[in-house]
Amino acid sequence: MDFYKEWLGIPEGPRPPDHYELLRVARFEDDVEKIRAHYKKLNAHVRKYATGQYSVQSQDLLNEMAKAMLCLTDSVRKREYDEGLGREFDAEVDEFGRQPLLDVLVSQDDLSREQKSEVEDFASRRGLTHRDAVVQMKLVNSTKAAQALAVQLGYSYVDLDDMLPEDDALDLVARSMVKRNSFIPLFVDDGQLLVACVDEIEHEIEDDLRLRAGVPVRPVIVPPRAIQQAIAKYYAPGMRDEAKISSENMDAVQQSGTGKKSSKSSKKSSGAQSFSQLSPEEKKERRQYGILFICWSAIIPMLPVFLPFFSPTLKLKLAWYPPMLSFGLAAVCLTATTFWVTQKYWK
Repeated sequence: MDFYKEWLGIPEGPRPPDHYELLRVARFEDDVEKIRAHYKKLNAHVRKYATGQYSVQSQDLLNEMAKAMLCLTDSVRKREYDEGLGREFDAEVDEFGRQPLLDVLVSQDDLSREQKSEVEDFASRRGLTHRDAVVQMKLVNSTKAAQALAVQLGYSYVDLDDMLPEDDALDLVARSMVKRNSFIPLFVDDGQLLVACVDEIEHEIEDDLRLRAGVPVRPVIVPPRAIQQAIAKYYAPGMRDEAKISSENMDAVQQSGTGKKSSKSSKKSSGAQSFSQLSPEEKKERRQYGILFICWSAIIPMLPVFLPFFSPTLKLKLAWYPPMLSFGLAAVCLTATTFWVTQKYWK
């Protein structure tokens, strides 16, 4: 007996039917409420057979329908299921019209949609970029992550082992600047200075390089390890300690450098640099300081309560001090400091 046909009215065809046909909704239906409504209606109908001779088949079909409903009302699972049925989705893009890195990896089958959610949660909790998160979670290697970032940003990916930077390009910047900002000038191609970097170049650095070379700058993406190896090779201690800039570009660089220096100093003094712009080491340091701030905000107000236990003299002097005042101050300071650290200092 074909229970799908007899009980649910499903025409003859593949068995078991797909989730949409099983729940009697249009294929690729996205209305969650409509899917649930169809499930409830069919569930009530099939339950009529739960106590008769077909009780086992009824229960099996109820379980099957429940699994179909749960899949089609879960956005992540539904998307994967729909893609398996041949549905094509428009590529998701960020605010700049670019496909996010994690979606690039999903489209290349290097990452599943469940893993994408795990990466987003991991990156958020650790204060990491998605590129660093997928590598730390060992879901993809650094090369794959860099290639995906290049697709996201619309840049080329290069293997520095296959590249031979030109001395004229390398000489444009001093060793200290390259080490501080992690990039390698490669050469001028088609009227543009190609610069190998691990991410987008800051506007100030890009402007500086443009003035030094006298041509626009075009980044190309490489893995972090490759950049460090190239810096060690082309900017070893004693090499390129000073930059060599053509005389016609020197005045422009110096004039620009003066303006940048003043803006940088004002930026530092105002503490305007956001958490996401910091290097991994600076992020780690700021997280540690934030935890210390939170801890001390609770400890300091409580000192009048705890210090008398270690000194009889202090016990006499602070006998008048109400302990509840310390508890109240500690609660207020802890709440305020935690809010400032999590919403400002770590943002």
